Amino acid sequence: MHRAKSDPRSHSDEAEPVLIERDWELPTFTIKEIRDAIPAHCFKRDTLRSFSYVVHDLAIVAALGYAATFIDQTPAQAQSILWPMYWIAQGIVATGIWVLAHECGHQAFSDSKFINNTVGYILHSALLVPYHSWRITHSKHHKATGHLKKDQVFVPHRRSEFPARAGRMESEDEEHHSLLDEAPLYTLYNMVLIFLFGWPLYLLFNTSGQDYGRWTSHFLPTAPIFEKHQFWDVVMSDIGVIGMIGGLVFAGQVFSTAAVVKYYLIPYLFVNFWLVLITYLQHTDPKLPHYSDRVWNFQRGAALTIDRSFGSIINHFHHHISDTHVAHHFFSTMPHYHAEEATRHIQKALGKSYYRDNTPIPLALWRSFTECKFVEDEGDVVFYKH
Repeated sequence: MHRAKSDPRSHSDEAEPVLIERDWELPTFTIKEIRDAIPAHCFKRDTLRSFSYVVHDLAIVAALGYAATFIDQTPAQAQSILWPMYWIAQGIVATGIWVLAHECGHQAFSDSKFINNTVGYILHSALLVPYHSWRITHSKHHKATGHLKKDQVFVPHRRSEFPARAGRMESEDEEHHSLLDEAPLYTLYNMVLIFLFGWPLYLLFNTSGQDYGRWTSHFLPTAPIFEKHQFWDVVMSDIGVIGMIGGLVFAGQVFSTAAVVKYYLIPYLFVNFWLVLITYLQHTDPKLPHYSDRVWNFQRGAALTIDRSFGSIINHFHHHISDTHVAHHFFSTMPHYHAEEATRHIQKALGKSYYRDNTPIPLALWRSFTECKFVEDEGDVVFYKH
């Protein structure tokens, strides 16, 4: 794919970019060039095939849950091994269900909008996700990936927000705080908090999203992330989550609170872990920049995505959301079962603009978490710094 820094325009009124870090060359490909490189059948949605994945995942969730009913009948030492195994396995499979609901939100599950929204609403509500609310903001993320002011998740902080890290120590407290940030145990502590509570905090308070100057929540119909005509979609989303919480409370009364915690709540926390991990690593890396409004366009933003493999088993149960995420960002209505084939063609079409990172996930996570702290206040192409 041909690239050029001197004339990066993709539309005639684009201003000349300024302050481009690391001699980054802005891609000049068009979305049509990428789409034409992919076989037409990759864009076709098959409702029955999509439902087969739902049945597949729900059957495994049910089988794991049934198998777990025998764990408490085993010796205590075996329980200490079997329960964590159940939690990990159930969290992985339930994340796959979350991915299918996410696909419904993109209208990639079926040609029928009714089927998409019905299936997505049920599956996401079962995982305490406000379906329409998140569908709306996630669409905004796709429409503004890599945009400094319009992206919706893991929006980078500016240098001025991190004076201690930026080398402008103004007090001993700031210096102490900076040194603390560099401590491995403190970093691990922050990672645990983010992976346990990052997802619900994002839904409740828009944590890691754009700063709108007031409380912003996926559960608030009048929040600035929504348009007025989306009011009742948000209300319906809230009803779905409230209904699921009511169901869990009822299950606690029937089976015991401990049973709800062991069978549902802990696997739910593992789902949260996977969602934050996957989303964070898809768009946060020292080698990828963010763009200002002057140089951003959809295809450039979509290319600011990294494909990562979590291994064949997890890739399978997560429906390849991680290792084909570049394709998903270019064409979000493409069913996941065509994404692997499409990725091969996209990789060829993008050339140097295609990013796949084969760094082991723990090392990639540590690198991004410790090196991706902030970006410069000024510039059209800015990279993470620490």
